[in-house]
Amino acid sequence: MNETVNRSSAETSLDRRAALQGSRLEWLARMVEIRRVEENVQTLYNDGHIRGSTHLSNGQEAVSVGIAVAARPTDMVTCTYRGHGTALALGVSPEGVLGEICGRSIGCIGGVGGSMHLGDTTVGLFPTFAIVGAGVPVAAGAALTAWVRGTDDASIAIFGDGSTNIGAFHETLNMAGIFKLPVVFVCENNLYGEYTRINLSTPVENIADRAASYGMPGVAVDGQDVDEVIAAVQAALDRARAGDGPTLLEMKTYRYSGHSRADPGTYRPDGELDAWKQRDPIDILRQRLLESGDATDQEIADLDVRVEERVAQAVASVLASPAPDVAEMLRHVTATTG
Repeated sequence: MNETVNRSSAETSLDRRAALQGSRLEWLARMVEIRRVEENVQTLYNDGHIRGSTHLSNGQEAVSVGIAVAARPTDMVTCTYRGHGTALALGVSPEGVLGEICGRSIGCIGGVGGSMHLGDTTVGLFPTFAIVGAGVPVAAGAALTAWVRGTDDASIAIFGDGSTNIGAFHETLNMAGIFKLPVVFVCENNLYGEYTRINLSTPVENIADRAASYGMPGVAVDGQDVDEVIAAVQAALDRARAGDGPTLLEMKTYRYSGHSRADPGTYRPDGELDAWKQRDPIDILRQRLLESGDATDQEIADLDVRVEERVAQAVASVLASPAPDVAEMLRHVTATTG
């Protein structure tokens, strides 16, 4: 287990991604890593090391890891500003994620994107999107590219429940349905679009039901159970690769934190957060590994310690890393003149 969790700093994003295929214990390790990174993001923000806003994904770890296990590195993924967990699951290192969030040169895109723009195309992660729902049509475009090129790659669009009420969502699903594009639409339904509960903004109980309007399957999935997530995403990807078109997956999950940085989430009903924590995705997988004999209490305890140390090392490396030079703002900008 030590070899799968406490790996060399020279390890690439692809190495981290490949490790997920080797062991169910690695799924747990990655989920714990996501939780610890997000906890440190909050601390780093409170200590003044992060500028702008942050949006944590505590509680949604099974969705991120399940997608990463089922997908290929060549499948392109678009994600929201609540994408720290997805980036880590797909293979971006803790240094790459935390460095980008803190605006340091060690970050995955050099510290110029910040919390809402994490990316690493070597594992299929387009830079994450700050605009609600903006990644949905981009994922369809990536699917169209794969279709035109004749590959069997697919794309995955990850978005929140609030995105399902904007025009880009409906227009994209309509087009994807018409052309049978190889794309999987994954809605992380955590019940809240920013500060508004879903029952106050959306007139259907299951977002998955909207799929029927666009001629594609719609599947509601227990987003707290990584095994259920993997099975649903794999089936949808298989369908896409076979030329049978898109699927809408609704991952029923929950974010433990408020919408962003200093939001205490006081708009949530009493007891709701505690009820969801009774089905914590990390606890569910941990208990399943113990019951199946795939792990012992000691192995899991050792895993927790190693991940804690790994993330602590990443934080130290990030804080020791310089901010990018101001010239980096223009390094990837090109222009033509007449």
